[in-house]
Amino acid sequence: MSAVDPSLSNRDLAPTTRAQRTWGTYNYIALWFSMSMEVTTYQLASSLIAKGMDWKQALATVLLGNLIVLIPMLLNAHAGAKYGIPFPVLVRASFGTRGANVPAILRAIVACGWFGIQSWIGGTAIHSMLAVIWPSFAALEGVLWACFLGFWLLNMVVVWRGVESIRHLQAFGAPFMFVMAAALLIWVRNKAGSFGSMLSTPSQFHSTGAFLAVFFPSLTAMVGYWATLALNIPDFTRYSKSQTSQAWGQAFGLPVAMTLYTFVGISVTSASAVLFGHPIWNPIVLMGAFHQPVVAFFALIAILVATLNVNIGANVVSPSNDFSNLYPRLISFRTGGLITGFLGLAMCPWKLLATPDNYIFGWLVGYSGLLGPVAGIMVCDYFLIRKTELDVNSLYHREGAYHYSKGINPRAVTALVLGVGLALIGLGVSSLHFLYDYAWFVGFFTAGAAYLVLMKASVPASSGAAEEAA
Repeated sequence: MSAVDPSLSNRDLAPTTRAQRTWGTYNYIALWFSMSMEVTTYQLASSLIAKGMDWKQALATVLLGNLIVLIPMLLNAHAGAKYGIPFPVLVRASFGTRGANVPAILRAIVACGWFGIQSWIGGTAIHSMLAVIWPSFAALEGVLWACFLGFWLLNMVVVWRGVESIRHLQAFGAPFMFVMAAALLIWVRNKAGSFGSMLSTPSQFHSTGAFLAVFFPSLTAMVGYWATLALNIPDFTRYSKSQTSQAWGQAFGLPVAMTLYTFVGISVTSASAVLFGHPIWNPIVLMGAFHQPVVAFFALIAILVATLNVNIGANVVSPSNDFSNLYPRLISFRTGGLITGFLGLAMCPWKLLATPDNYIFGWLVGYSGLLGPVAGIMVCDYFLIRKTELDVNSLYHREGAYHYSKGINPRAVTALVLGVGLALIGLGVSSLHFLYDYAWFVGFFTAGAAYLVLMKASVPASSGAAEEAA
């Protein structure tokens, strides 16, 4: 392999070596358990109860959404494990060496929003803990914001320590969170009297049409929840010991972890309706409602560990690499992580979590319309156009198989615009709002089909000989 273009590579973007491939099946199972067992997953399920579903409807919606998103997840993971390359480098094959910055920045902006959301959750958890232990201090003006910034700073410290700290953090966090989730479920069950009482809240929908009106956008939100990782999963699978390790680890870890933890969220939220007369979808608020300091303390410690786990794993690795891809010579993984942190503050996460409608129908469904088209183009390019064969050398050169027109593939950009435009047009045209309800699906299939037609109609770009990372 010839020397790479320094403007397209640094040590964080270069293919991983054999020595760096240390992640086995357990690490990927632990990754998904760590990222699934946290507050926004809980709220994902509990918000469905708050919107009127019963526990069976909510659980089925979550499970179906995660089985759907697992498909593009595993497809995009393949290139990371095979070639050892991260997402912003892989996407150069379809968008071009310069054009790749467009989908990379779309993904990074969404991650910044999630980073801010998770930091806000961690901060409010600390504040709630103080409200139980030291109420007079917690009531002081500015304490909540100090807790928020303190937790944000803790995340920045972990980012500065690098990607290996993430693997160690999640190896500990996964079993810890499993135990804490089970303890929460048992404790609330005892409060409610029985599992039957916990799950007795009936569906609020009195017709199939009323249910489907909530079900379809909710399903899109479930897919959208992990639409981010469906793109940048190569950032993790590039460290896999083998293709089998990452595939089995993810195929087991994602649906099982999400189903188990959403069941906790569904059960506990249903129990809150029994205990307090209305569903409380925010677990931090729920813990405070019991006014039991010891229970609240341990529950909120678990929330902090879970939030730190998912924030670093899901919301720092990808944007750090994406921002690094903009200017590899100046922006390292650490610098990219700091940029992520500051943009996360700027996106006002407290507004995104204000209500279940803001969270599901605004945030989750909305950004799924941006990321679904990128996933469709990536899957189409790698499997249907390239047949999984990439010229790794050309991914790191301005002049090569993926240079296209001045570093940009206009066919990919056109397909992206078509996919995003059709997915989000329902926001402005009320008669087409159904397209927005299916935003991820509309964007994925529209952009993927458009890209395939445009690439087949043009002179095929040479994919070159496949070169696996040394």
